Amino acid sequence: QVQLVESGGGLVQAGGSLRLSCVVSGSTFSRNAMGWYRQAPGKQRQWVATISSGGNTNYADSVKGRFTISRDNAKSTVYLQMNSLSPEDAAVYYCNIVSWYATMSVFASWGQGTQVTVSS
Repeated sequence: QVQLVESGGGLVQAGGSLRLSCVVSGSTFSRNAMGWYRQAPGKQRQWVATISSGGNTNYADSVKGRFTISRDNAKSTVYLQMNSLSPEDAAVYYCNIVSWYATMSVFASWGQGTQVTVSS
């Protein structure tokens, strides 16, 4: 059973930075593409970024140039470095095992997520 545990969220001022982490257990982490997603109140969950098993990355246009996804296979952990945060980035952030070719095609149950709040 795959488990996803996100952490690192919090309250930050606009323009600030946060680094999110997601520890994955129960899967062969190094073989999987991993994605970050976010869901704001009243909105659908949206894709943010993907990193392939080989380290290739892809980003939603709304975060390109501000967010960086990375991974540490030895720690079975995927990260999301978020810079230049704006109130529009406020949401609960989730990670999941994802298809590189279909960003909303995920393969595990969602974790509890981590809340990111950005004050203006």
